[in-house]
Amino acid sequence: MADKVRRQRPRRRVCWALVAVLLADLLALSDTLAVMSVDLGSESMKVAIVKPGVPMEIVLNKESRRKTPVIVTLKENERFFGDSAASMAIKNPKATLRYFQHLLGKQADNPHVALYQARFPEHELTFDPQRQTVHFQISSQLQFSPEEVLGMVLNYSRSLAEDFAEQPIKDAVITVPVFFNQAERRAVLQAARMAGLKVLQLINDNTATALSYGVFRRKDINTTAQNIMFYDMGSGSTVCTIVTYQMVKTKEAGMQPQLQIRGVGFDRTLGGLEMELRLRERLAGLFNEQRKGQRAKDVRENPRAMAKLLREANRLKTVLSANADHMAQIEGLMDDVDFKAKVTRVEFEELCADLFERVPGPVQQALQSAEMSLDEIEQVILVGGATRVPRVQEVLLKAVGKEELGKNINADEAAAMGAVYQAAALSKAFKVKPFVVRDAVVYPILVEFTREVEEEPGIHSLKHNKRVLFSRMGPYPQRKVITFNRYSHDFNFHINYGDLGFLGPEDLRVFGSQNLTTVKLKGVGDSFKKYPDYESKGIKAHFNLDESGVLSLDRVESVFETLVEDSAEEESTLTKLGNTISSLFGGGTTPDAKENGTDTVQEEESPAEGSKDEPGEQVELKEEAEAPVEDGSQPPPPEPKGDATPEGEKATEKENGDKSEAQKPSEKAEAGPEGVAPAPEGEKKQKPARKRRMVEEIGVELVVLDLPDLPEDKLAQSVQKLQDLTLRDLEKQEREKAANSLEAFIFETQDKLYQPEYQEVSTEEQREEISGKLSAASTWLEDEGVGATTVMLKEKLAELRKLCQGLFFRVEERKKWPERLSALDNLLNHSSMFLKGARLIPEMDQIFTEVEMTTLEKVINETWAWKNATLAEQAKLPATEKPVLLSKDIEAKMMALDREVQYLLNKAKFTKPRPRPKDKNGTRAEPPLNASASDQGEKVIPPAGQTEDAEPISEPEKVETGSEPGDTEPLELGGPGAEPEQKEQSTGQKRPLKNDEL
Repeated sequence: MADKVRRQRPRRRVCWALVAVLLADLLALSDTLAVMSVDLGSESMKVAIVKPGVPMEIVLNKESRRKTPVIVTLKENERFFGDSAASMAIKNPKATLRYFQHLLGKQADNPHVALYQARFPEHELTFDPQRQTVHFQISSQLQFSPEEVLGMVLNYSRSLAEDFAEQPIKDAVITVPVFFNQAERRAVLQAARMAGLKVLQLINDNTATALSYGVFRRKDINTTAQNIMFYDMGSGSTVCTIVTYQMVKTKEAGMQPQLQIRGVGFDRTLGGLEMELRLRERLAGLFNEQRKGQRAKDVRENPRAMAKLLREANRLKTVLSANADHMAQIEGLMDDVDFKAKVTRVEFEELCADLFERVPGPVQQALQSAEMSLDEIEQVILVGGATRVPRVQEVLLKAVGKEELGKNINADEAAAMGAVYQAAALSKAFKVKPFVVRDAVVYPILVEFTREVEEEPGIHSLKHNKRVLFSRMGPYPQRKVITFNRYSHDFNFHINYGDLGFLGPEDLRVFGSQNLTTVKLKGVGDSFKKYPDYESKGIKAHFNLDESGVLSLDRVESVFETLVEDSAEEESTLTKLGNTISSLFGGGTTPDAKENGTDTVQEEESPAEGSKDEPGEQVELKEEAEAPVEDGSQPPPPEPKGDATPEGEKATEKENGDKSEAQKPSEKAEAGPEGVAPAPEGEKKQKPARKRRMVEEIGVELVVLDLPDLPEDKLAQSVQKLQDLTLRDLEKQEREKAANSLEAFIFETQDKLYQPEYQEVSTEEQREEISGKLSAASTWLEDEGVGATTVMLKEKLAELRKLCQGLFFRVEERKKWPERLSALDNLLNHSSMFLKGARLIPEMDQIFTEVEMTTLEKVINETWAWKNATLAEQAKLPATEKPVLLSKDIEAKMMALDREVQYLLNKAKFTKPRPRPKDKNGTRAEPPLNASASDQGEKVIPPAGQTEDAEPISEPEKVETGSEPGDTEPLELGGPGAEPEQKEQSTGQKRPLKNDEL
């Protein structure tokens, strides 16, 4: 028995460990029961949530609107967001920031910075001397970076989502434009960190739109590929995307729908904002012409007037989309002068003629990157607010050559809904139907390095090499491994963007630096000195392009191998030990198991169907991974491992096709033979040597070249700055709430003093005293309340409430008396009737004791006496005095009486009936009390021709069914020869007679 217990203890420990893990997961899920998505547009944002019971819902803001302007107003002592900030843009345009996303990840020399300054000259921009990025200089004391402003907006979006979901939210999926490069994506992630959000993924807005379209049309997707084009023209930019929908077979869930981004084209500055700015310029010119003879200033020099004109231009653009002309009018545009002018759609289209010529550009880029023709596109779907302009639709329809454009998608909310579906899929708290998403790399990334080569004996030269790491339109997320085989000392290599020839000259300038990072390796030579007897398998650099499209270098390793001899016994023992440990946790140590465990990324690396350039790129990278990284040199045979996950890469690296190595797990330990699968003894003797692999971590120093990230201390300062602003806003809201409560109490109480019900319970002196204190508090609030703190306001309110407490108490009591007294009378009457009925129960069936009934009677009498005495005493008191009849006392008396009644009712409900005395044969019980004499006679004297024992007894059963449950004990039906059918029949015959007699 002891041995059995000992054998079970390890299993118990494992079970407890699993329980602990499950509990930890549940505790982690408790904070992530709701997730959100934020669709960050240039002009407005849409927030969506998923929580238990609320699947995929758009969040309403404080104005009950489904979209919120991305505008922030920053003052010395307050902030405004959304619609409140939009209204402040007219009063204080310098402190109102909008379209600041265009400055994310941009340095001072970027053309977009100059373009932003030209569009919004009211903003003062300064530059960070270290990072060369821009800052908004609101005042001498207020300065914010675009990342900090975006962090404020994200924090505000979270507050909206939390108010809507009524619970805290930390996890979010954020949409970004597909053309964002690495610097811009990192800037968004830093802004999210400042806001305290955990970003599950940065999803491209075109991918989120395609996902939303596919999720709601899952039934229409089959094994035949469907190519859909999405044309998205928003406020700030235009993106055209070609998406292929198809059912594919997955390892985890079988046949599942999949979307694959096949082609992308974009124009960074083509959008509704540029149209509005041109329309604003037209309106400004008309206003100047109207005041030409008045020697007035140019309206363009007045920021407030230009803000009014921009708002009117936005309205005009919307109205002209449905009307041929419209009257623009602004009251008091500048110097109290009104503006009124008629604008036609033809004029508007002439102003934006060159913009409309750029509409087909993204379509051609998308087709070129997808290597497709328009004939392969089944449908073109419009997305974005600017696609509602009729001229845009006309030009696009002509460019795509279709009969009509698809408008069967919510142009404003599609991206938000797709992003929140992805958030639910990534969260551990929800389970959604799988939908495979294969996004595409827009900007290729490559690795460059230079090293010395000997072309001829004694002649050395430097050779520059390039290796494509992630190709254009290749799928991601995925991991890649590059191996450097010809280095035995410390060296550097560079990570840069690849061929960006598809971008125009202006787009290249906006793009910024094409150099990403310089990687400096330290410790390569030391690793070779550490393992002089081992054969080098190269320096392996592991790269990861994650779900957000952000590139990272996970690690760099120096790999060595050697042949070692091991005894069969030792190998077998280690094998058994490894198998025991793996079986203990329900898994194996085979390479297949490891690969399956990290198959998420590996799946993304495999070439997708229909992709023409991915397979070749994969093969090229595999060859480079093990080939000597040198142009012109003959590479050794490629490794058959492929670009797997880090574990899979180490587990499958081998040389010259050695299959036995594929069965050995990687190890970073300094020594110790590896376990292999057990083999027969004969094979063990024939295989005395095997390979041992050693992996040495190499030190890495990264030099960021495109845009340095914020240092951790600066990031911490920004986080603290935003937290302080949030606390200040909360304190301000609390103070405003206290001031409003005080003001409301003063006005409401002054009004109540003249109401009859309050005058009835108060004297003239009491009302005058209260009125005087209220007037003094109102005067104090007007004079000194502006500078009063929250504590002072709350103390003043508490003082007034204490003063009026007696008055309010008397009124409230009188309101409660009728209802409470009526309820007490009803309870007393019912209790008395119940007591009377209980005393009428015959002694033999009595279930209540005399003490219990006497106690109830005493409580009833005491309650009647208390009520009558209290009412009499209350009638003697004036209405202005504190009442002696209190509602709480009435409730207490009712509870005491109800408690006694409920006790007796529960006793009657659960008391078992007393057994009836039986006759001498033991087959009958005494007749029930409500049975008649004729019934008793029928039971005692059996019919002729039957014995007493054989008589089917029906009457007691009939009486039992008619009596209350528990009054009688079920009778024994029987006697020699009696059958149930006869008893049923007898009962049925006698029941009508008994009912007549009763």
